Amino acid sequence: MCSILSTRLLNICISSFCKLQRLDKAEAVIIDGIRLGVLPNVVTYNALVDAYCRFVGIEAAYAVVRRMQVAGITPNVITYNSLLAGASRQCQLSLSLDIFEEMLNLGISPDLWSYNTLMHCFFKLGKPDEAYRVFQDIILNNLSPDRTSFNTLLNGLCRNGYTDNALMLYRNLKRHGCELELITYNILIDGLCKAGRLKAARWILKELENSGYIPNAITYTTVLKCCFKSRKFEEGLEIFWEMKSKGFTYDAFAYCTVAGAFAKRGMLKEANDCMEAMLKSGISPDIVCYNTLMNLYCKEGKFEAAYKLLDTMADEGFECDNYTHAILIDGLCKAGNVEEAQRHMKLISSTGSITNLPAFNSLLDGVYKAGHAEFAMKLFKLSKMKDEFTYSSMVHNLCKERKFRSASKLLLSCLKNGMNILKSAERAVIRGFRDSGFRRGARELQSKIRMVKFLQYETVDHEMLRESFWFRQIATPFLCHGPWNIPLVMYNAFMYRSERTKVFAAAYCCLLRNKLQSHR
Repeated sequence: MCSILSTRLLNICISSFCKLQRLDKAEAVIIDGIRLGVLPNVVTYNALVDAYCRFVGIEAAYAVVRRMQVAGITPNVITYNSLLAGASRQCQLSLSLDIFEEMLNLGISPDLWSYNTLMHCFFKLGKPDEAYRVFQDIILNNLSPDRTSFNTLLNGLCRNGYTDNALMLYRNLKRHGCELELITYNILIDGLCKAGRLKAARWILKELENSGYIPNAITYTTVLKCCFKSRKFEEGLEIFWEMKSKGFTYDAFAYCTVAGAFAKRGMLKEANDCMEAMLKSGISPDIVCYNTLMNLYCKEGKFEAAYKLLDTMADEGFECDNYTHAILIDGLCKAGNVEEAQRHMKLISSTGSITNLPAFNSLLDGVYKAGHAEFAMKLFKLSKMKDEFTYSSMVHNLCKERKFRSASKLLLSCLKNGMNILKSAERAVIRGFRDSGFRRGARELQSKIRMVKFLQYETVDHEMLRESFWFRQIATPFLCHGPWNIPLVMYNAFMYRSERTKVFAAAYCCLLRNKLQSHR
């Protein structure tokens, strides 16, 4: 009795040290226990294996398992579940399968937790078919799937884009009288919101309210964010007031999302009230909150308050990110204070901080719109930091001045440098040529854009291309009659609207062309 009690006390000590991540202390306690005649058991080592999997690594955990076996203690299903969970956290699928197979070879029957962990690992790595086979194995092995099994399945289906299948599973669960948890509803609502299916998410929210469960702050915040991302401001505000009336607290992100939505609609007073309510509620503002406040001050023309906010951020230990400065520079430019915007840009450049492309793009766009086109072009040419938004902004501004030739040259130079440009910029130039009566110029530009993109596809990894699903489905049917069908492939490829189709079909033409040249 004394020995059993002592081992239990030893296990409590080991578990406590493991939770505190003091694995060295846990190891020392085991050694001291052995010296005192208190021998560790499988529970002791299981706590240690789990801790090593979580905080050190799977190899260190395996070393503990080998020590277990040397000590004459046989690992059980809990030991291997810890190893499975550790491999799954690191997305090591092959190792997870090896651990699962090792369990079976040792005669250890996997339990429901083992199957759930393996299923979750397959879903994490984007293999929903294999994950569903694991779910079928649960039933074939006479195990009853529990709530965790169904929640894992629902979550995995949603994350891999199978929201319709997730909804079907949800309906089947309800039809068969399965008792669902609040987390089940939250998983489904989150998946639908991320897929942009706001209407379906709101319908599930209504079913949740009718089920007897009370939606929590996570449920409402998920739908709230989706409403604003989908530009459904009225529905978002409706959720916001509903949360408030039911006494739910918001997190900082929810407050900032609502304040940003108010600001976009020109409701600056309401946006300010929202941010004040957040500060009064005791929520510590983060960088997103400060950027939201900066945006509000700039829209209201309160630049003194904006500069004071920069000082407050510094006092609180926050470093301004690129968007903080970009918001301020954009606000100064829109207020007509281009010189102050330039001074601020020089100030942040002189601090030796990282290249601030968003701020430079805001300055460039603001200078051009303020009527200083030549100076903006000079800034553009002198700057070494350019991205797709820099080029797109300049192309749009040139199109507004009806300088379509200059815009087309800039667009092509961007593409030739291997950079992308916004589709809206391409359309603006082509539409500009057509509206000005230069339809031939529009066609020539489209041909040049296609040719530049086509030449870029020669760098595609051809081995990857041969194994590609898209190549097998699209390029092969066009090339089935031999390499002389290259013109047909190109014609069909560029008739497709899908950019991915164009990439793989055009790149395979390059592959064939190179192969033909090597035979000559």
